[in-house]
Amino acid sequence: MKRRDFLTRSVFRSVVAVAGGAVGLETMLAEAFAKPRSCGPPPRAKPQRRTAAESFPPLPLPATPLRRSEKKRQPSPPALVGKVILGDVKWVTQDGQRSSYRDWMTDPSDMRNLLHWTNQQLHIRYRVVDTDLAEFSCNPTELPLLYFTGHDAFAVPAAVIPKLRQYCIDGGTILGDACCGMPDFDKAFRKLVEQLFPKRPMEPLPADHPLYSSFYPISSVRYKQEGKTDWQDAPKLEAVCIGCRAAVVYTGGYDCSCGWDGHIHERGKRVLPADARKIGANIITYALATYELGRFLSTERVYHQTGEPTRDQLVIAQIIHDGDWDTQPSSLASLLKHLASSTTVEVQFKKENVDLRNIDAFAHPILYMTGHKDFVLGDDEVNNLRRYLAAGGVLMANACCGRKTFDTAFRREIARVLPDRKLARIPLDHPVYRSVFPIRKVAYTPLVLHEHPGMSRPALEGVSLENQLRVVYSPYGFVNGWSGAPNPYARGYQDKDALRLGINILVYAMTH
Repeated sequence: MKRRDFLTRSVFRSVVAVAGGAVGLETMLAEAFAKPRSCGPPPRAKPQRRTAAESFPPLPLPATPLRRSEKKRQPSPPALVGKVILGDVKWVTQDGQRSSYRDWMTDPSDMRNLLHWTNQQLHIRYRVVDTDLAEFSCNPTELPLLYFTGHDAFAVPAAVIPKLRQYCIDGGTILGDACCGMPDFDKAFRKLVEQLFPKRPMEPLPADHPLYSSFYPISSVRYKQEGKTDWQDAPKLEAVCIGCRAAVVYTGGYDCSCGWDGHIHERGKRVLPADARKIGANIITYALATYELGRFLSTERVYHQTGEPTRDQLVIAQIIHDGDWDTQPSSLASLLKHLASSTTVEVQFKKENVDLRNIDAFAHPILYMTGHKDFVLGDDEVNNLRRYLAAGGVLMANACCGRKTFDTAFRREIARVLPDRKLARIPLDHPVYRSVFPIRKVAYTPLVLHEHPGMSRPALEGVSLENQLRVVYSPYGFVNGWSGAPNPYARGYQDKDALRLGINILVYAMTH
C-alpha cells in the first residue's frame, strides 16, 4: 500500500473519510491551480453581467411577475481557514484608474487553490474566509486555522495577543508565510510568535516530524532566490509545539504562497511551486488530523486524592531536561490512576518535577523521562544520575510519539551515564512482563504497523545493575496511550497495552 493511501485511510479515519488514491495526481494539481501571473495587487474584478431575476409582461400594473427560473445556490461549505486581514491600505493605478488594496491580498487565490486541491484529494468540503482579528472570536471551533501572509511588517493589537495565545492552546493552528520571502514580514511574524509564546521558541522541525509526511513524504524541496541558481535542500519548516502538536507553523521565511497562488517570479526567495503545493497540502492535512488532539490537550485533567497522602504512597518524579521534557502533563497521573485501580499499590496523584543537578532526585524510587527533541545532560546531571541508579533507583523512559530525535539523544546520554553498560532488548521471559499483567504480545498504533507490518512483540529495552533492571526504555511512545490522546501521528502502543506495560514497569521497580 502506498504511504499516502495508508495515511489518508488509516491515520485520518477519525478525521476525514477518504476514498481515493493518487491516480492522475499531477493532472489534478495542474487543473487545480491558477495560471501564472505576477505577484502584486489583486486583479480588477470582472464586470458583473446579470439578467433580471424576474420578467414582467408588457401590461399595466398590477401584474403577476413570472417565477424565478435560476437554480438555488448550494449552502456554503464550513470554513476551515481564516486568512487574516493585515497591513495598511495601498493605492495603485491600473488602466488609468486608481484603486486600493492591502498587503495580505497580493496572492488572492493562494489558500483557495490549496483548499480546492485538498478538498478533492480527501473528499472533504472546506473553504477559506477573510478574517479581521478585531472581530474574530478566537474560538478554534469557528476557524481551526488562521493564515498570516504578506510582504510588509505588521502589528497585532496588544489586546488580541492573549486571545491568539489561548486560541493555540485550545487547539487552533496559526500558519505564517512570508510572501516572496520578504524580510519585513519575516521579522514581524517572528516577533508575533515571541509575544504569543515567550517561553516556547519557534524551532526548525526535525526530519521525522509528521508535517513532512502527513500526506506527501518530503525530504527535500527546490528553492529559488533572486541572483542565485536554483538549488535543492531540506525543507525549512519551523514550529511552536504545545505538547505533541505543532500549534504555530511557519514556512521558515521562504515563500510558499506564490506557489499556492499559481505563479513564480524572480524577486525574493521561495520554494518552487510543485514543492510548495506539497508542503501546503501537508500543513492542511496535519491541521485537520490534529485538531481533536489539540482540543484534548487543552483540557486540564485533575485526579483527586482519596484520603490524606502518606509517605508510603508512590510519587513519580519527572526529569527536567533541556528538551521538551513535559509533553503531556496529565499522562503520568492517568497511569497512576490505572495503577491504583488495577493493583493494591497506594499512589499519590502528584507529579514532582526534579532537576538532576539537585539532591531532590534521590528522594524518589522511580524517575521518569520523555520528550520529542534532542537534549543534552550536563556533566553534573550525568554523574548524579549514575549515582542514583547505582544506589537502586529506577529510570523509566520513552520517546514520546516514537520520535527518532529523542531516541537518538536518549541512547547517547544513557551511554554517558553508564559507559560500561548497553541498552539491550528485554527478553519476553523477564519478570517485567508478568509483574501484574502477563504480556507476550502488544498492539501498536497504525503508523508503527505501516512501517513494521505484523509487529506484535513489545520493544522494551533495559540496562541491569546487580541483576536488576535499573533503566527501562521504550523507543515507542507510552504518553498518548496513558492519557488516551487521539494522536494519529504517534508511533506507540495502543492505549490498553501502553497502560499494561506502564503498570508492569512500576510494579517491577517497586518490588525489585
